[in-house]
Amino acid sequence: MSYDLLLALTGFAAVATVTPGPNNVMVMTSGANFGFRRTLPHMLGIAFGFGFMVMLVGLGLAQVFTAVPQLKTVLTVAGIVYLLWLAWKIAHAAAPGSAAVAGKPLSFLQAAAFQWINPKAWQMAVTAITLYAANNSLAAVATVAAVFFLVCFPCVGIWTVLGTHIRRFLADPKRLRAFNWTMAALLVASLILLV
Repeated sequence: MSYDLLLALTGFAAVATVTPGPNNVMVMTSGANFGFRRTLPHMLGIAFGFGFMVMLVGLGLAQVFTAVPQLKTVLTVAGIVYLLWLAWKIAHAAAPGSAAVAGKPLSFLQAAAFQWINPKAWQMAVTAITLYAANNSLAAVATVAAVFFLVCFPCVGIWTVLGTHIRRFLADPKRLRAFNWTMAALLVASLILLV
C-alpha cells in the first residue's frame, strides 16, 4: 500500500471511528458512570473486535452477505434489539459509586462481540475493505484491519475521557438522570441514522 493510500486510510479510519455512533455513546456513558480505568476493557474490546471484523470482512465474509442477504437483515434486527436494550439500561443507570449500582461496564468480550451486531461497524468495515483493499489481498486486508485497530482505540478513548470529565458534574442525581436519558436517546437516534 502506498504512503498516500495509507494516509487516506488513516484519515478515513479516524473520521469513521471518532464520529458519534453506538460505540462512542456507550464508552462515553461508561466513562461517566464507571470511570476511565473500568472502561478500558470495553475500549480494547471495541478496537480488537472491530479490527478482527474488518479482517474477516476482507477475507470474504462480505461475499456471504451478498449470497445470503437475509443474514444481514437478521444481524441488523438483532443489533437494533440489543441497542434498544442497552439504551434502556443506560437510561436507568444509578449514580457512580452508589450502592444501587447493579450494572457494570461491558467486558472486553462483550464489546468485541457487540461489533458483529453494530450497524455502523458493518458499514465502516465493508466501506473500508471496498475502498482500501479492493483486490482482497491478504496484505491489503491486514493493513486495513491494523490501521482500524490502531486508530480506533484512541478515538473511543476521547469519548471515554469526555465521559470521565463530566462525571463530577453528574454527581447531582437530577443531572445524571438527564445525562443518562440523553445518552439513551442518542443511542436510539444513532439507529435511525444507520438504518
